Amino acid sequence: MNKKKVVLFTLFITFVTSFFLFDFYQYLNLAYVKSQQQIINDYYSLNPVKTGLIFFISYVLITGISLPGAGIMTLAGGAIFGFIWGTLLVSFGSVFGATIAFLITRYLFHDYVQENFGKYLKPINNGIKKEGDLYLFTIRIVPIFPFFIVNILMALTPIKTLNFSLVSQIAMLIPTMVFVNAGTQLAHIASPRDVLSPELIVSFMLLGFFPYIGKRILSIIKKNDV
Repeated sequence: MNKKKVVLFTLFITFVTSFFLFDFYQYLNLAYVKSQQQIINDYYSLNPVKTGLIFFISYVLITGISLPGAGIMTLAGGAIFGFIWGTLLVSFGSVFGATIAFLITRYLFHDYVQENFGKYLKPINNGIKKEGDLYLFTIRIVPIFPFFIVNILMALTPIKTLNFSLVSQIAMLIPTMVFVNAGTQLAHIASPRDVLSPELIVSFMLLGFFPYIGKRILSIIKKNDV
């Protein structure tokens, strides 16, 4: 690992360690957000632009460093900014953060993983090259897969950064809208899990497989035309 990678890795570890060492996670739990909601709303009414910037930058930092709390932040976005502005801030904040996490992981670990485990990953690499966008779309739209895990794992594959960002933006929009809308009723939510009913998860899964179904239908049509 060269000097630049060592410095970046050290900074990353420092941020993550500080987050847990100084117990910043206490500010990213649902009980705390609910207890401070009125204070935050009052501040927002007096400083709407500043509040939006603070929220957006915080969201990007949390997701970019792969810290836990994106789900709580998304609910908070709905509670503070409402459905429309909350969706916009969370949608772009999550993609910016995801792309940062993707790039950090790729810069630090991609070459090492591919050089040392490339022969084992060859089928996966080939699959990503052919179906990468569809694969990413599927796992993004089903929110049972941890957000930061998807960012890290996809960074170790050959998928292009622009494709990763664009597909993530599109695929995460519907789950984002669901969570932000739930956040507008924050007082009635005891846990982020309350947002995801089994029926909703199944719906996300079916929606995620639609691109594969469509592609299969098109390939059948093409074969029949030949």
